[in-house]
Amino acid sequence: MPPEKSGFYYPNKFAHITIEALEEVMGKNGLNAILNLAGLSELINNYPPDNLEKQFDFAYFTALCVALEDMYGPRGGRGLALRAGRATFADALRGFGALAGVGDLAFKVLPLAAKLKIGLPAMANIFTQFSDQISNVHDEGDNYTYTLERCPMCWNRKADRPVCYVGQGLLQEGLRWVSGGHEFKVDLATCIAKGDDMGRFIVYKDPLD
Repeated sequence: MPPEKSGFYYPNKFAHITIEALEEVMGKNGLNAILNLAGLSELINNYPPDNLEKQFDFAYFTALCVALEDMYGPRGGRGLALRAGRATFADALRGFGALAGVGDLAFKVLPLAAKLKIGLPAMANIFTQFSDQISNVHDEGDNYTYTLERCPMCWNRKADRPVCYVGQGLLQEGLRWVSGGHEFKVDLATCIAKGDDMGRFIVYKDPLD
């Protein structure tokens, strides 16, 4: 049975990318099992269309995240969600208009600090512009806080820990691309699922490599 809808939506394209990323990570049979477990069997061999219509409900996206943990356990589910988040950015989100300029030569010669200052808000703007997710970026000095005031990954979910790992993976890969190949530490600090007022990812400014 499909989850009860939230009335907030991702564009079909974002969901299409994520489902394809999950298939890439776990294979066709693994994906079909996840879709069945999530109550989304109508999506088997019938992915959302590759367009920007806002039609993929947040509750469906959350159901995918829950099914990953139910099937593979908290640790295995987390690893798969991180990989799917990374693949989602790598496969398509970097092609969006707000990030198109980030690939330009003029951007590539900027200092690393400037790349982060421009690139991270550009990523947040894509989600705010194209979906019902609300994201903002705050400069805290030695780190940035990337917020999710309305989150598609834990809609009506209750947990004793932060659970929005797809977003963590997506940010990690986005930062790698924006910075020209560096890895950054991204901590999942707060999460609506565990009762916090909003989700917060802490992005440390100094690369790990």
